[in-house]
Amino acid sequence: MNPTRRRLFGSAAGAAALLLAPAARLLASAGAARAAPGYGPLALVRDSTTGLELLALPRGFSYASFGWRGEPMHGDAPTPGAHDGMGVVRERGGVATLIRNHEIVTDTGAFGPARIAYDPVAGGGTTTIKFDTASGKGGRARASLSGTLQNCSGGVTPWGTWLSCEEFVYEPAPDQAAAGRLGRLTKPHGFVFEVKPGGAAPRPLVGLGQFRHEAAAVHEPSGHVYLTEDREPCAGFYRFVPARREKLAGRGTLEMLKLVQPRELRGGLPQGQEFAVEWVRIDDPARAHSPGTRDGLGVFMQGHERGGAAFTRGEGCYATRDAVYFTASNGGAAACGQVFAYYPVRRTLALVFESPDSETLDFPDNLCFSPRGGLVLCEDGTRDRKLLQGLSAAGGLFPFARNEVVLHGAPYGHTGDFRAAEWAGACYSRDGRWLFANVFRPGFSVAITGPWRSGLI
Repeated sequence: MNPTRRRLFGSAAGAAALLLAPAARLLASAGAARAAPGYGPLALVRDSTTGLELLALPRGFSYASFGWRGEPMHGDAPTPGAHDGMGVVRERGGVATLIRNHEIVTDTGAFGPARIAYDPVAGGGTTTIKFDTASGKGGRARASLSGTLQNCSGGVTPWGTWLSCEEFVYEPAPDQAAAGRLGRLTKPHGFVFEVKPGGAAPRPLVGLGQFRHEAAAVHEPSGHVYLTEDREPCAGFYRFVPARREKLAGRGTLEMLKLVQPRELRGGLPQGQEFAVEWVRIDDPARAHSPGTRDGLGVFMQGHERGGAAFTRGEGCYATRDAVYFTASNGGAAACGQVFAYYPVRRTLALVFESPDSETLDFPDNLCFSPRGGLVLCEDGTRDRKLLQGLSAAGGLFPFARNEVVLHGAPYGHTGDFRAAEWAGACYSRDGRWLFANVFRPGFSVAITGPWRSGLI
């Protein structure tokens, strides 16, 4: 599948999450898809870092770009590209520390030092980068995980680490001959890795399953990890219940969501209505394929055979105290995207929003919750100029940022029309003043700030 069509967001934790409960209830009762005024019309705004007009934003908003592909990292190695999922893992003294995924699918070598490389020939991984919220400037990136494959999205943990998800299932022994251009890989892939800001020896979290991972979100009250799967036409929604909180490499149980009264979730679901769910156990989380095949469905089929529900193209996932939000990027009657909410206390699932056409919302991917009560949705569809959209607490959709990136050799030698490149990695600073996001190609991050208003994003 095209690696440009998958992305995430991370799960926020701490005090900001306490503000989200009322909004979570409002979003559950959203009606039919409708437009909202949001922050008003969009107009070109110059980047405070490069001076280029890279984005269109509402009046009063500004931004700074940082962490460009090709920009020297610590140690002077160039920053890798394919900027995807991202989250703020720490904030001290006004400096936000972000960990950012790089969704690279190659077997030409790891970009980081050997101590943080899982598979020495795999090209994906993460970088850690700091942003000073007082000066509005980003610092140099450093490699924090490498030797992984197609790191799509992930999620922040409440204890200050990042869960980076591989979206490529691979087993060296049976798959070696069939791998083609990836035939040099030396390790199995399709796992989640827990990344510390400074990096550490990589260890796959096998208990969280070996499948086409997209995003992960830790529900802080329970300690459960919720996981999306980016497959079509069938994908599962999972949770990992650790035997000990915060010990994701230890024992635990992987489960798949099941509706008590089965029904089709990929289209025709009434918006706002809640459905009771239960969870079925995955006995062998490390089963990469169905027996006798190389289909990558080893985990999904275990759950599906026990009645597990099928979504399509599960993407972003974000947990507040009351709800776990996730997207199905090509779900719905029009196959243009759905936003779901799972309520852990009530054990119910609801469709929060469904796009009626690509003009309204075009393949929602990564998402995050705003302290002001709305959802930020990153588009990854066919639109010529990709949008970062807001879904208000009242259920109204509005464009917030538009990709206007056209470059002529600067910065870092980038040339081309990148306006169709997807948005990814949306997340907020802890005080909610800065919205961070990634433009996948050519690959850079932005920090946006301005006159935020309650009830929007």
